[in-house]
Amino acid sequence: MTPEKFNKSGLANFFIPLSQSQVTLRQAYDALLMVGNPSSDVPLIVRLTENPEFDFGGFGFFKGRVSLRQHDFAHIVLGRGLALTDEAFVIGFTMGSSNRVTTQEKKLFAFIARTLYPKPYRFSENGIQVFKDAVHLGYVSDCIPLEDVDFEPMLDMTLAEIRETIRLEEDLLQAYYRIEAKRYPASEPSQRLIKH
Repeated sequence: MTPEKFNKSGLANFFIPLSQSQVTLRQAYDALLMVGNPSSDVPLIVRLTENPEFDFGGFGFFKGRVSLRQHDFAHIVLGRGLALTDEAFVIGFTMGSSNRVTTQEKKLFAFIARTLYPKPYRFSENGIQVFKDAVHLGYVSDCIPLEDVDFEPMLDMTLAEIRETIRLEEDLLQAYYRIEAKRYPASEPSQRLIKH
């Protein structure tokens, strides 16, 4: 299976659904690299908020912060694309899976993502709700915290094998994706979650 199979026409359309579970992480990541932005394109406020490389003297804004590469792996394993709704879900689930996110942190992140992020990165009201749902979903999941998973040795494993290894409940994700699609019937990123 080649990366081109997943590259419909760029960033907004990149998507490897949960049903494509026999794809390896390497194949999926190679496909993502064909359409993704380099980390240098990510605005400073986004990097400060989400990336652990910007941890000053032990002061990190939020739990569940991961590198861009780790974040990309999370998109793939969670079966999400690269649209803003998908970003909201991946960030929320990653934070929630840490089981250490406070209500204040969740509110602060939502405020920053809704008001301080540059427009192309700014979450809509629906995106904020997806983020909050994902924090909760990550919290109730029994998966290994995504910030702690070392995906590098798993590059040649299938997505199904990886999900099993990290105890990521595919049925939990599918149930939420159905709810998300019902809540946001006009959202293509939400609708495509249940079309595959």
